[in-house]
Amino acid sequence: MTYQIDIHNLGDYPVDQARLQAAAVMVLQQHQAAPETGLSVVIADNEYVHRLNKQYRDVDAPTDVLSFPADAPPPEIDEPPYLGDLIIAHAYTVAQAERQGHDIGHSFALMVVHGTLHLLGYDHDDDEGYKAMWAAQETALRALHIPLEIVPALESVTADDDPTPKGAG
Repeated sequence: MTYQIDIHNLGDYPVDQARLQAAAVMVLQQHQAAPETGLSVVIADNEYVHRLNKQYRDVDAPTDVLSFPADAPPPEIDEPPYLGDLIIAHAYTVAQAERQGHDIGHSFALMVVHGTLHLLGYDHDDDEGYKAMWAAQETALRALHIPLEIVPALESVTADDDPTPKGAG
């Protein structure tokens, strides 16, 4: 199945674009997304992500990944579905991985998996959503051969915790 995964590296950062595409494709395949479904992954600096986080979430801080679902096209338009955009803060994600002692490539793949799940409608605002999202995330990470230990260190928020999780999603 073919999907349209566009990578926009705004700072020409050292990231494995093929691995990011593979992470998104894995999630889309596991959710049986329609052929030609598309999404964009933007790699940006912390300041860019900080501004978006403040503007759209009223959180005055950078974060690792933000997800912006696209509006559904009008029913009369027959085109492949476009899910939306993921914005990943390069320096934030690298620092987070280094602080936790995780492989940087794994961390970027996790950001794409997590963000793509948000674009597919998953959320972790309550315990039920959290459990469903983490189960889907675990399935994708296992398929990508990413150690599950990376997740608790990066995403340890449930509905009963602080409402501003490390991973904004």
